[in-house]
Formats: sequence, C-alpha cells, structure tokens
Amino acid sequence: MLRVVSVCASYGSVQVLNGVDLELAENEILAMMGRNGVGKTTLMRVLIGLLKPTRGTIQIDGHDISRLPPHAVSRRGIAYVPQGRGIFPKLSVHENLVVGTRAQDSRPTKIPPIVFNYFPILQERLNQPGGTLSGGEQQMLAIARALCGEPKILLLDEPSEGIQPNIVHHIGELILQIVADANLSVLLVEQNLDLALQVARRFLVMEKGSIVYQGEAEDFQDENLVKRFLAI
Repeated sequence: MLRVVSVCASYGSVQVLNGVDLELAENEILAMMGRNGVGKTTLMRVLIGLLKPTRGTIQIDGHDISRLPPHAVSRRGIAYVPQGRGIFPKLSVHENLVVGTRAQDSRPTKIPPIVFNYFPILQERLNQPGGTLSGGEQQMLAIARALCGEPKILLLDEPSEGIQPNIVHHIGELILQIVADANLSVLLVEQNLDLALQVARRFLVMEKGSIVYQGEAEDFQDENLVKRFLAI
C-alpha cells in the first residue's frame, strides 16, 4: 500500500531523515516508536507532502508521490492527523468535517454517515465550535475529519497526547474498528506504548532519522528492549 525507499529530508542545512525505508501493507496498523526529536513527525510531514524529500521515493499503490503537493497527496488516498490535533477551533464541528470531505476526488460536501457511527458525540455537537470540545473530543474530531476524505492510509501522529487514559483506550478500540470496517491502513507514530501495543502487531523504532529496529508487538514485552530504545 505504502512504500518508502531511502528517504532523506532536511530543514535548511540540518538533515533530519537519513535514508528511511518502510512498507505499510493493506489493512495493517504499523507503529513507529522513538524518543522525542528523532524525526518521526518530520517523516509524517514528508509523507503528506508538507516537506519534500531531498532523496528517495514514496509510493502509494505503486505510484510515485514524492514530489506531489499536499492536496494531491491527499487525493491519492493519504490522510494526516497531526500532533496536537490541528482542528479549526473557530469553525463548528460540522464545518471541520466538511473541510475533510474536500480530500475526495469528487469534491462532495456530504459527510460520510459512517463517521457518526464511530463518533456519535460529534453528531450531538455539530454546531459547537471545535475549540470548545474537550481534548479527547477534539482528537475524535481530528480523526473523523481525516476519515471524511475516505482515505486508503491514515497517518496518526501522537493521538494519545494530552488525553485521559480511558479516552486513549477508547481511541485505540476505534482505530481497530475503523481499520476492520473501512479497509484502510494506519501508520501510528506514538510514544504511549500501551496504545501502540493495543492496536499494532508490527513495530519500527527510529533513532537519529533512521529506522534502527523492526519487530513484533511481542518484542516490546522485553523491558530491556523498551529501555534501550524508548527510555529517557
């Protein structure tokens, strides 16, 4: 579904990504772990087209999207939920969701009804400004907005950040349900190991802009491995 080959990226003269390789299969949830500042969010920005790679290629369904602008990447089937959620706080819940529909090729304005099956609380608050929602509800809105574009691939950057543990677990359940129902794939960047273990079977670890470890969820039951790659 998604293939990243030898991708490098820089901010000015500072190189952040150093030859990243990864593959995301159809209907897979792949977790990417790593300490702060190792390049995880930079990779997400490269995948969605906000930052152009200096070297390497990105393919979706075999098509090279490495140089496409973000709106064109979105219409190829990639949706991005950024760290910090990135909703429009002064727009209503309904308006935020309508913005998400613009990623569809047909440019509809109708919100897919299935979104409200996953997030019924949003239907109750359609006219409420997005910025007045709780942190957990804003995260639900951000994910729902991404789903309104009917993507093939969902990029989730730290969805647990600033959210109560019980809501984090609920979001994990929703991710599993959405993948099962909507036939999409998820690349999850996350520092909350519990959430990553809840949803993903395959893990990558990034250090200094490179993938330094690939393994299964079971590997991260080993405390020595967790301390080696994730401890501060």
